[in-house]
This record gives sequence, structure tokens and C-alpha cells, in this order.
Amino acid sequence: MSILIFGDSFSFPDGNAATNRVHTYAKGFYENGVNVRVICFANDYVNVVDGELNGINFYHTFGQKSRHKYFIIRRWQKFIKYFRTIRLIGEINKSDKIIALNCWAEHLHFQIFAFFIAKYFKTKFILERSEHPFKDYEGSFIKLIFGNIKLYFEISFCSGIFCISRHLVEFYKNRGFNPQKLFLVPSTVDPTRFVHSGEKIFPFPFIGYFGSLTFTWDNIDILIKAFAKISNKFPEIRLVLGGFCLEDEKKQLKDLIKELNITTKVELLKYLKREEIVNYINQAHILVLVRKNNLKSQASFPSKLTEFLVTANPVISVAVGEISDYLTDGENAFLVKPGDFDALAEKLIFVLENYQFAKEVGLRGKELTNTVFNYKFQAKRMLDFINTF
Repeated sequence: MSILIFGDSFSFPDGNAATNRVHTYAKGFYENGVNVRVICFANDYVNVVDGELNGINFYHTFGQKSRHKYFIIRRWQKFIKYFRTIRLIGEINKSDKIIALNCWAEHLHFQIFAFFIAKYFKTKFILERSEHPFKDYEGSFIKLIFGNIKLYFEISFCSGIFCISRHLVEFYKNRGFNPQKLFLVPSTVDPTRFVHSGEKIFPFPFIGYFGSLTFTWDNIDILIKAFAKISNKFPEIRLVLGGFCLEDEKKQLKDLIKELNITTKVELLKYLKREEIVNYINQAHILVLVRKNNLKSQASFPSKLTEFLVTANPVISVAVGEISDYLTDGENAFLVKPGDFDALAEKLIFVLENYQFAKEVGLRGKELTNTVFNYKFQAKRMLDFINTF
């Protein structure tokens, strides 16, 4: 038997935060004795169209390594991938019966397509929800209508939903979805990814932030301002920022760093691949998460937070969403109010001045990645859930 992880919201094996979660699901299912196939449906141009990683077979059914110069050919490529996908899933199901399709849907047309795939092959259709379903439909009445249409299909079609937060469980329950088919799966992490740290990257200790370098999703500006406030007190410490960043936001970051007169104390890294960033996370003196307090944060749980915890390095996080359900300030992490750079600066000073204690807190935070956040533990729970209906 096998499970199919099928989505248009991630790439594989490299990609975004969703990719990291897919990795943990796939590896967890595989190590619990179930074969896994990962099918990427997005129109991504990739060097490796299909392959195998740690026993997990993956496919990009768009199947293109470069963009064709002719418009009509590009339209044909996007059209033919539907038939290529159906044929591929049929071959998988014939050789290894698919017991569940785990759908990661960003677009409504893909969600409907995935549902009919599951229906045709008579398998369970389990929707993945790591973010609020209305996150892209705020701002206008028309958008909200479309969001509710998409939600209607979610509630009507699914065999079950994996939710990353209690907020989402309650949201779907209040919309009439069967509570017995809602399953809480918190952020998952694979501790074995963070065992080897490699050669020392920098000759100086550094505070690290690794994620989306943005002013909209995370309050990266709050971290920069907090660091500027303490940089003279701790002249040996640097700030290292790494992750995807749009050019206009990169300019905003550089302008803010220059304005605060800390250009020589901040390292702004280029985009790093999934495995490259592990060394930086492992070697950080302190790791910081500065998520905004909004609908997205209330409904989701940051995957990078569990990756920070697994290093056993001191972790400072804003207390948004359900983070404080798992973490306690001074016990297994350090928590501050969102949007307050003075509070963050004070917490950075405390950690740096009490670093031995902070390391002990970091070790207790790591313990959570061997239990509640552990990929294999959660995969076993998910399989048990799938087998209940």
C-alpha cells in the first residue's frame, strides 16, 4: 500500500516551508512501513523532473526544465500535464494500491482535479491545511465570496483534513465539517537533518534569522531594530539573515540597516537551498523568530520554529498564534510580545548575559522535537487516523 502526497503549493526536494513539511510527512510514512510518492503539480521549471530521495519517489508532472519561447507550446505543456498526471497515478495505483491522497491545494481548480483523481481511484481524500483558507481572500467582498466557494468544496469533498492548529480545527468544525474527520498535526521536524554542522561558517558568534525576509509575513524590521539597540553593548555579535527575499524588500532591508548604522554588523545572505541553510541554523548563537500577529499567524504554526528548537540553541520567539501552547518563556524557549523591538532587545540582552542558562533552556526545547514535533511520531498518528475511516 502507498500514500500519495499531491500538491500545487510546493516543489520537491527543494522549495518553501511547505516542502519541509512534505519531507517530514513522506519520511515519517515511509519509516512507518508505508510507501510514499510525492507528485508536484505546479508549473515549476526544475533541473530534476523526477527521482528518488531516501526511499521517496517524487515527480514533477509539468516535466519542463526550461521555459519554451512559444506561448502556444507553453499552454500545451500546462494542458498535457493533466493527462500525464492521471497516467502516472494509474501506474502507481496498479503496482501499489494508494490508500490515501494527501492534497496540498493552493488553487481551486487543482483541488477539484485532485478530488476527482481520488474518487476515480477509490482512495481517501485528505486535505492538508497548514494555513487559514481565507489568507488570500481578504480585502474585498468579491474575494471573500470566492474564498467561501473554495471552502464549500473543501468541506463537501474531503474524507478528512490535517490541521496544523486548533484554530483551524475549530474553524472547520464551526463551518459544519465533521469533527471526527478533523485531525490536529502540529509542526513536524526531522531531527536527523540537523546532526552535522560542517565547518565553521563565521569567525564570530551570530544571532540568526532564517526564513522569509519580509516586512509582511514576519516583522524582520523589528529584529533589525532590536539588534541595532544592543549591538554596541555586544560588539562581537553579528546578525545573520538568510532566506527568500524579493528585490524591493531586499532594498528596504538594506536601507533600514544603513539607516541604523549597522551595515558592518549584518550579513544578508543570498537564497540558500534547503540543506545549505542547516549549517547556519546549527551554528547560530541565538535563533530568533519574529512573526507578525495576524490571521495567518493565528491559524498556522511556523515550521522554522521547530527547526530552530531541534538545534538545542537558545530560541527567542514572539508569542503569537498557538506558540505558547507548546513553549513556555524561560522553560524551553524565550517568548516576547509581537511587534515590540524594545522587548526583543531586552530578551536578547538577557540571553547573552545568561548564556549558560539559555543553553539549558535550549536543550529542553530540543526535547519537544523528539516527542510532539517529531516527524515519525506524528506520521504514526496520521496513519492511525487514516485507518479509522
